[in-house]
Amino acid sequence: MVTDEIMSRLKENEDPEYRKLQLRTIPTAGSRSVIGVRTPILRKMAKEFAKREDIGEFLDELPHAFFDENQLHAFIISEMKDYDACMGRLEAFLPYVDNWATCDQMSPKVFKKHRKELLERIGKWIRSDRTYTIRFGVGMLMEHFLTEDFDPAYPEMVASLRSDEYYVNMMIAWYFATALAKQYDAVLPFIEEHRLDVWTHNKAIQKSVESYRITDEQKAYLRTLKIKTGK
Repeated sequence: MVTDEIMSRLKENEDPEYRKLQLRTIPTAGSRSVIGVRTPILRKMAKEFAKREDIGEFLDELPHAFFDENQLHAFIISEMKDYDACMGRLEAFLPYVDNWATCDQMSPKVFKKHRKELLERIGKWIRSDRTYTIRFGVGMLMEHFLTEDFDPAYPEMVASLRSDEYYVNMMIAWYFATALAKQYDAVLPFIEEHRLDVWTHNKAIQKSVESYRITDEQKAYLRTLKIKTGK
């Protein structure tokens, strides 16, 4: 079975030191659920296994036991060339995404050719009650709709989000920092008008002033917009 073959390959590529690093940087990954396979190896495996006719057996086997399986699953979805098939697999997988790494590293290449359909899905994802579904939706909005397809309605969608989840708010901050780098004049009012909650507002400014894509003049002004919290 392809699932057994995949598990064998994952075990063959176990890296104890990398496993320790993952356990430190991905708090939601349990110590028993991480094998420790490096990302370049997983991406190479994904390119290989995505071509297999029997790969559906692995993709159907949810939830996976290991973080590394989830990573491989995400990379296989990212390799799929048929939009409808890719979206079907993605929708089935999103409820099982439970960490920032799998969420952020999953980026289907086929989405670039289907932005209109993708935008409709993003609207649904960011209204989800699942932390990493929301995070994925904001991430896709950041990746695909901050350049030639930008519309001020998109940061409006993100600014309207309110969450108690750290990984949602961090993605919102990341979105606005990136949006300031790419659409400064259109996005600046969201910061000037304090459209985000205080923590996310300040984190977006912090990430912006750390960016090389923001000018020194812009950074100086953004620092004046930071909200003092007394902490």
